[in-house]
Amino acid sequence: MQGTEARDAIAAGLAGRLAGGPVAFSAVEIIERDRAQPGRRKVRLASFAEARDIGDSEIARRLAVLSAGPAPMAGLDFSRPLVMGIVNVTPDSFSDGNLYARHDAAIAHGLELVREGADILDIGGESTRPGAEDVAPEVEAERVAPVIAAWKDAGVPISIDTRKAPVMRSALAAGAAIVNDVSALEFDRDATDVVRDAGVPVILMHSQGTPKVMQQDPHYEDASLDIFDYLENRIVEVVRSGIARENIIADPGIGFGKTVEHNLQLIRDLSLFHGLGVPVLLGASRKAFIGHITGEPEARRRVAGSVQVAMMGIAQGVQIVRVHDVQYTVQSIAVWRRVNGINCSAT
Repeated sequence: MQGTEARDAIAAGLAGRLAGGPVAFSAVEIIERDRAQPGRRKVRLASFAEARDIGDSEIARRLAVLSAGPAPMAGLDFSRPLVMGIVNVTPDSFSDGNLYARHDAAIAHGLELVREGADILDIGGESTRPGAEDVAPEVEAERVAPVIAAWKDAGVPISIDTRKAPVMRSALAAGAAIVNDVSALEFDRDATDVVRDAGVPVILMHSQGTPKVMQQDPHYEDASLDIFDYLENRIVEVVRSGIARENIIADPGIGFGKTVEHNLQLIRDLSLFHGLGVPVLLGASRKAFIGHITGEPEARRRVAGSVQVAMMGIAQGVQIVRVHDVQYTVQSIAVWRRVNGINCSAT
C-alpha cells in the first residue's frame, strides 16, 4: 500500500509503515529455516495486535525493525526515495564504454546528473562487470580523485565505488563522503579500518566471488534468504569492528554472482531486506538480466527496463536506487509520488 491508502491503514492499526517510508505493509511472512521442515507462513499484521500474548520476542523485534525508519546519514534524508547517479571513470564499463574515462568528461557528466536530480554521485575507477580484471590501486585512485575534487561544490554527497583501501583513502581525502564496496569490506583487510577511522557511511554489497569469476555457475540454497543471512552477518561483524550501525547501507548485489532467476527472486523479495534494519540500496540499472528478458543486447538501450526495476524497488520501500539514467528515474518517481498522494515527507 502507498500514499493515502497506506496512511489510512496505518491510522486504523491495519498496517505498519515499511522502513519509515511512504509504503505500508498489512501482512508479514514468517520464514523458519533452522528446523527439519523449513516453513513459510503469512500473518496479518492486525493479528499480532489481536494476540498480544504471541510471546515471540524475535518476531516482535523483527516487526519493530521493519517499521523503523533509518536516521539521516551524510546529509541524506531517507523519508523519500533517493537517486544515486553513476559515473564510471573506466575504459571498459559494461554500460557506457569509455565515454567518461577522461577527467573532463566525467566531471561534466556528474554535474549534469546533479542537474537532472541525482541525490548522490557514485564514482568508480574499476569495472566490476563479469569477467573484469583487477586494476592497480594507484591507477584506480588517479582516475577518481581529481574528479571527486572537482565536484566539491556540486551540492550532493559523493560515493566512491571501490574495494581497495588505498583508493578509499585517496577518494575520501579528495572529498568523498560515502564508501561503496561491492565486497562488503572483505576484499581488502585494511578497508574496514579506513571506513571506521573516517567515520563515513559504507554500502555493504553481496557478491558471490570476484568480478572475474562471479558468473561461473552461481548457486544458492535460497538466493534471497542466503543473501539476507550473509548481509546480516556482515553487518554484525562490521559493527563489532567499530563502524556505527547508523553508518551502514545494505545492497543485495543484483547481477553479482547471480543468474537471471536469482536476480528476479531478489527483486520480488526486496522488502525482506528491510529486516536488516539499515537503508537498502538497489543497483540494477542496465544490467544483463534486463537484456536477457527484453532481448536488448546494448546496455545503453535498457533504459525502460532499468526504470521499471527501480520503481519496483521503490514500491517495496528501497531507500536508494543506483542508476545511470537519472533524469528518467527522477521523472518516474515524481509521477509515482503524485499519483499516490505522497508528499516530500513520508508522514
